Amino acid sequence: MSNQRQQKPTLTGQRFKTRKRDEKEKFDPSQFQESIIQGLNQTGTDLEAVAKFLDASGAKLDYRRYSETLFDILVAGGMLAPGGTLSDEVTCTEFCLFKAQEDMETMQAYAQVFNKLIRRYKYLERGFEEEIKKLLLFLKGFTESERNKLAMLTGILLANGNLSASILSSLFNENLVKEGVSACFAVKLFKSWLSEKDISSVATSLRKVGMDNRLMELFPANKRSCEHFSKYFTEAGLKELSDFARNQQSIGARKELQKELQEQMSRGDPLKDIITYVREEIKKNNISEQTMIGLIWSSVMSSVEWNKKEELVKEQAIKHLKQYSPLLKAFTSQGLSELTLLLKIQEYCYDNIHFMKAFQNIVVLLYKADVLSEEAILKWYTEAHLPKGKSFFLEQMKTFVEWLKNAEEESESEEEEAD
Repeated sequence: MSNQRQQKPTLTGQRFKTRKRDEKEKFDPSQFQESIIQGLNQTGTDLEAVAKFLDASGAKLDYRRYSETLFDILVAGGMLAPGGTLSDEVTCTEFCLFKAQEDMETMQAYAQVFNKLIRRYKYLERGFEEEIKKLLLFLKGFTESERNKLAMLTGILLANGNLSASILSSLFNENLVKEGVSACFAVKLFKSWLSEKDISSVATSLRKVGMDNRLMELFPANKRSCEHFSKYFTEAGLKELSDFARNQQSIGARKELQKELQEQMSRGDPLKDIITYVREEIKKNNISEQTMIGLIWSSVMSSVEWNKKEELVKEQAIKHLKQYSPLLKAFTSQGLSELTLLLKIQEYCYDNIHFMKAFQNIVVLLYKADVLSEEAILKWYTEAHLPKGKSFFLEQMKTFVEWLKNAEEESESEEEEAD
């Protein structure tokens, strides 16, 4: 018996039948376009009828495959060539966003058409966002009126939550920014958005996708300043947006300042140099002393690795704060600044459990170093303290506060006797 396996005979010229689903259909949007345009021409300006037509057509036409063509037609009336011009080969419709009336009521009606379509066919969401990003890049190819309508529609859709604010990244395109197209478009867009929602809602949407700190990029590098942004948008009637941007820049400046302060402390820079730097930053960024003392406190407490044992951290804190008391003193020239510092200390000791019992020691140290006055301490004790750990901290401070009150009474009686 042979050990070799016999090969099975094979047929030559054998054909395998390909299943229909494995055959790749050729991408040809022209027939799809004709169907959509025919439907839009029949429904005309009746946007309720347009919404119903689009709803019904989704069952017969391949929206998933030709989503870009669908949105091109609804916005511009036909398929768009690169750059934003309409393709010459195919017919277009007059019944689209760009041919509609340029007013908020009409744009809101169009927003409803898109809203209903995307709610009905959820898979169109991503394609729609990509379409808007593309249209924003094509702005130079559109007329002023077409840009205005697109801006108004985009603002409404952002307000309704149909779009993510991440689409705004297209406006940072270098060519659009350079020619002032981005800033001009943004004015219309934000006016539309703010007519539907308040600035806090707009700010939340921007923060969610990291756009809150990028608005300056709407301008060329040589005009990318808070002053220019504020002037441009305030004159355009968007003061609340310019205030928001100013506030964002201030937050950014404060973060950078705190980072720099921590680095200076880590290097062991002389306190007089740190004080000079802080004073310059106050002037440059228009930061109040109350805000600054909070930043300094955070920087001082973040510049050291704290012991995890409660009995040792108290001694470590006193030694560390004694070193930096001249820095704290330099920026507590006002009663409100002293009170701000006291509240920051209370908050820190409450949030960091190892410091709970060190609160009174820190306050006494800063009192002796002339950072905190008895007026500020008494005001904090009687009315201005935070709810955080209130009972615990007030009890800690009770003996020292009584001593302060007695010292104050003795001082007053001595003054009366002298008179």
